[in-house]
Amino acid sequence: MSVYDYPLYYEIAFSYQEFKKQVDFFEEVAKKFRKKSTRRFLDVGCGPSPQLREIARRGYEAVGLDLNPNMLDYLKQKAEGEGLKIELIHADMRNFRVEKRCDFAFNLSGSVAVSSNQELLEHLKCVSDALNDEGVYLLENVSLDLRAQGFQEWTMKRDEIEIKTTFETKMIDPMRQISQGRLVLEVNDHGNQRKLVNIEETKDFVPQELKSMIELSGHFKFLGFFKHLSLEPLQEPEENNIVLMQKKR
Repeated sequence: MSVYDYPLYYEIAFSYQEFKKQVDFFEEVAKKFRKKSTRRFLDVGCGPSPQLREIARRGYEAVGLDLNPNMLDYLKQKAEGEGLKIELIHADMRNFRVEKRCDFAFNLSGSVAVSSNQELLEHLKCVSDALNDEGVYLLENVSLDLRAQGFQEWTMKRDEIEIKTTFETKMIDPMRQISQGRLVLEVNDHGNQRKLVNIEETKDFVPQELKSMIELSGHFKFLGFFKHLSLEPLQEPEENNIVLMQKKR
């Protein structure tokens, strides 16, 4: 059973995220880099997105894109239950279109799901087409150090649901810079036990390679690597980071 087929469990597992602080930072970035007002936000690979729900609460237009229909159904139900309006797009982040362009796009938790430089270029083209001129694209926690392999473990609770999460990454193809991430949720839901596993292989990037790919795309101006939820420039690769780019006129 895939982790992503159980949006409630996924949301609980990652509920440590400070989504209000994230949205505060989005507003700070938009104010600094955009001359025009920022009204419409796009979450690429949205999942249950408490961030989009907070964005909608603040009066902005909110758009969520995800490949998993269960995630989109859950987000729709949560938004409706909270009296919020969120537009939903069921599509692959490497091949999608929006009906109305956005001013700000973001992809969180290192979830740019590409397996090659070519797929990254395809993804950037789609995001560029989805943005107005001078629109900003923010990436969070991009893997920037090919030497980094790690193991994380944490436990979160909500009501009578307890979830132990483990996330392990390892490089499996150094020549292609492909790493494997293994995400496991061990769920205790009112005494019922369930184990959910997701294994995904994605392309990692060294900093100057990613910068070059952004510039090579021809659609974006590279704005920089920054510390997490900060506009302080990154001096060396860190696991928690922000990458910013801006659509060219």
